[in-house]
Amino acid sequence: MLPFGLYLMIYAVCSRPTVSHVFLIGVKLKRFFFSFLVAGKCTQLKTINHLDSMLHLNCDSGRKSRMTTCFRALCCKGPPPARPEYDLVCIGLTGSGKTSLLSKLCSESPENVVSTTGFSIKAVPFQNAVLNVKELGGADNIRKYWSRYYQGSQGVIFVLDSASSEDDLETARNELHSALQHPQLCTLPFLILANHQDKPAARSVQEIKKYFELEPLARGKRWILQPCSLDDVDALKDSFSQLINLLEEKDHEAMRM
Repeated sequence: MLPFGLYLMIYAVCSRPTVSHVFLIGVKLKRFFFSFLVAGKCTQLKTINHLDSMLHLNCDSGRKSRMTTCFRALCCKGPPPARPEYDLVCIGLTGSGKTSLLSKLCSESPENVVSTTGFSIKAVPFQNAVLNVKELGGADNIRKYWSRYYQGSQGVIFVLDSASSEDDLETARNELHSALQHPQLCTLPFLILANHQDKPAARSVQEIKKYFELEPLARGKRWILQPCSLDDVDALKDSFSQLINLLEEKDHEAMRM
C-alpha cells in the first residue's frame, strides 16, 4: 500500500490546498486504496475515475486538473518509450584504440580487451539511444575490405592515434579522406576521435584539423572532431552524445522530406 504521505504530497504539490483539504483528501485516498488492495478487483481505470469523482467533491476545476495530472504521472506510468537504435561503422588504424574506447563505453574490463582482427559488433547504450557499432579491424590487409561493410550504416566513427608516427598519421589521413568521399558514407554524420590525448606526444585537435585538412574537405558535411582518452570517460560520452544529436537531426530532416 502506498504511504499516506504520498497522497498528501500529490495533493500538496499540485494544488496548494488548505489544511482541511489535505486532511480530507488524504483520508479519502487512503480508504480507497485500502479497499482496492483488499478486494483486488479494481482496475487502474477505475482508480482514476474514483479519484476524479473525489476531486469533484473537494477541489475547484483548476485544482482537480492539476491533481489528476500529478496522480497519473506518479502512479500510472507505463513502460518507458523504446530508445531509437542507430547502426554505425567504426574504422581506424590498428592501435588507434577503437576496441578499448568501445569497451570503456560498455563498462567492460580493460583486461579482456583484444584488438579486433576482422570485425565485431557492440551495442553501446546511452540514455536517449542505442548505438549498434560495427567495428572493423585496421590492419593493412583488412582496410581494403572496409567498404564491403559500409552498407546500412547511419553514421561513422573514425578513431585516430593523435600520438602516432608521421607515417601512421599520414595513412590515417588518407583513410579518413577516402571514407568522407565514399558514396555510402559521404552524407552520414562523422565522429572523429583524436585518441590518446593523455600521451606526451599527442597532437592537439587544432593540429589534427589542420593536418587532416578537415575544414575544406568536410565542408557541408556533418562532422565532429573531439579529443579523447580512456582516462576521461565523461568527455568520451559527451562526444557520442553530440553524434547522437547529429543522427537525430538527420532523422528529422528525412521525416520532413
